[in-house]
Amino acid sequence: MKNEKTTSPINGYLILLLFFILVVPSVYMLITAENPVYLIGIIIAILLLPGFVLVNPNSSRVLLLFGKYVGTIKKNGLFWVIPFYSKKKISLRASNFDSERLKVNDKLGNPIMISTILVWRVTDTYKAAFDVDDYQNFVRVQTDAAVRKLASMYPYDNFADEGHTEDITLRSSVNEVSDALEKEVQERLSMAGIEVLEARIGYLAYAQEIANAMLKRQQATAIVAARHKIVEGAVSMVEMALKELSKNKIVDLDEERKAAMVSNLMVVLCSDKDASPIVNAGTLNH
Repeated sequence: MKNEKTTSPINGYLILLLFFILVVPSVYMLITAENPVYLIGIIIAILLLPGFVLVNPNSSRVLLLFGKYVGTIKKNGLFWVIPFYSKKKISLRASNFDSERLKVNDKLGNPIMISTILVWRVTDTYKAAFDVDDYQNFVRVQTDAAVRKLASMYPYDNFADEGHTEDITLRSSVNEVSDALEKEVQERLSMAGIEVLEARIGYLAYAQEIANAMLKRQQATAIVAARHKIVEGAVSMVEMALKELSKNKIVDLDEERKAAMVSNLMVVLCSDKDASPIVNAGTLNH
């Protein structure tokens, strides 16, 4: 396997000046002297034209001579090479690729829809031109393959109720997943001389057939977590109330009345609706 070889061809402006030096006098003498010998200068000038190469900034030209790799022009400007060279243009600019939404299974087997955003550029023109058939299509195919592999390595989300407590998930571990995706894509594209500048998940959601069920599950998990916090707070408040009543000797409660008070306070504090108090105008025993 060969590596990229940069080349510095002849300055194109010098050859352009030579072109006009050949053309202008030859045409003038051909018209005035009417001598076909001056056609030679015109023919030589015409043969110089295919050798001109214009290279724009962040672009390159891969040169071939009858199928043999000669080198790559990476400097921008006007150059001249042997007219028999074939010149293949390869952009060195950063390119952005937004993949299609793929339907894959995560680590737990749940179908999900996922896509990725990839920023890449060519760093080795030889590999991009000759080691793969079509480097742009190669980027698309290998990126899709990397996304499928990544999705199968991590769950979409944590489900502690089923014992799945993964540290890294597709939904919450954005940085870790992006780093893993970038590394996976870079390993696949290195053989094409391509550098991955950034890779991240652009779209992530459950597949349509399970989206509603998973939404209800997430809502139920959130409700249970909220209730857990409410109960913890209510127990703390009841405990504080009993301590304050006993400390300040506001009322002397036996165990039965304490149990009744705890029950009433827990109902009021943990209820999802406003309590409707009943005013007792009699004694505690009535």
